[in-house]
Amino acid sequence: MAFTASDVKALRERTGVGMMDCKKALTEADGDFDRAVDILRERGLAAATKKAGRITAEGIVLAYYDENTGTSVLVEVNSESDFVGKNAEFRQFVLDIAKTVAKENPADVETLAGLKLVGSERTVEENRQEKILSIGENMNIRRFVRLEGAVASYVHGAGAIGVLVRFETDPATAETDLFREMGHNVAMQVAAMSPLYVRADAVPAEVIEHEKAILAVQIEGDEKMKGKPEKVIAGIIAGRIAKYYKEVCLLDQAYFKDGDQSVGQYIAGVAKELGAQIAVASYVRFAKGENIEKKKDDFADEVAKMIQ
Repeated sequence: MAFTASDVKALRERTGVGMMDCKKALTEADGDFDRAVDILRERGLAAATKKAGRITAEGIVLAYYDENTGTSVLVEVNSESDFVGKNAEFRQFVLDIAKTVAKENPADVETLAGLKLVGSERTVEENRQEKILSIGENMNIRRFVRLEGAVASYVHGAGAIGVLVRFETDPATAETDLFREMGHNVAMQVAAMSPLYVRADAVPAEVIEHEKAILAVQIEGDEKMKGKPEKVIAGIIAGRIAKYYKEVCLLDQAYFKDGDQSVGQYIAGVAKELGAQIAVASYVRFAKGENIEKKKDDFADEVAKMIQ
């Protein structure tokens, strides 16, 4: 299976490993991207990967709360340039899209496009076409999510990253200032640390088995581990899996404002102070333009020369 300069670039961005090592891994894996990632990890060159790509498109991610429906919306609309992402007309259009999602609860982007935009007699798609003409750039409504209940939101960098976190708690607790502060902090945690799962028991068994297989190869290649009893090796693997949970599970991560406690412990402390039950039900994290390819840049040109 052949691979391209873009494959090498993508592998480097995903793993943080140098270009030559990425090229060698792809060659050894016969172009299989996932296998190349495993090869780099087995050699100790790449850490556990996360489901986030490099931000390569412009536009904004916007969070909106609708008091009438009691719903929270997170929407991403892409544009060609960062300049348009700061344009007041563009940002108002994105806000109106979020309001439309909150009001109409469309099933998907295609359904949304055919609905009347809030504050307009024309559809969302008709308004999008008008904005393309008036602003002078192509734009695309990429995705949205609509959540009900006790939801906290956070948007970073004027729309670079947006997060919604849904909690299970009683309505009275959700109205307290302490709960709101906690929700905001947890949403910031998700934005900054990009967890893959809420809690350890949500990690699929096959993912853990895959991690164990990677660790086994690493240990086998470590001279210091030669001759160690199986019980000791099993203990090492268990310890590293526990560390993996702390990296990818929100509730097990170190709380960014107080590294001496986990996010789960922080939430439990707030719940105790309020005399309430509080649990994280789910979260959504959008990073502007993640996994969207831009046209080839200078770095890709450099990689292309390397693999020719």
